[in-house]
Amino acid sequence: MRKTGFWYRVFDLYYDGFRSMTLGRTLWVVILIKLFVIFVVLKIFFFPNFIKENAKEGDEAQFVSEQVLNRSDLP
Repeated sequence: MRKTGFWYRVFDLYYDGFRSMTLGRTLWVVILIKLFVIFVVLKIFFFPNFIKENAKEGDEAQFVSEQVLNRSDLP
């Protein structure tokens, strides 16, 4: 692998930057924990699978189209 290639220089820049971090490593851990909470915990407790619970197997698209049309404010 060429040591002067663009992708090698990009990788080396990030590798060297992450290796020498002290406070940044802690901040990245906090960011990853927050992302886990947002995308996993909140999904489980606050966003139930409404379509799977109310639509028949194989008729999900029809259920969604009916719900969109029934809830629209168009005359």
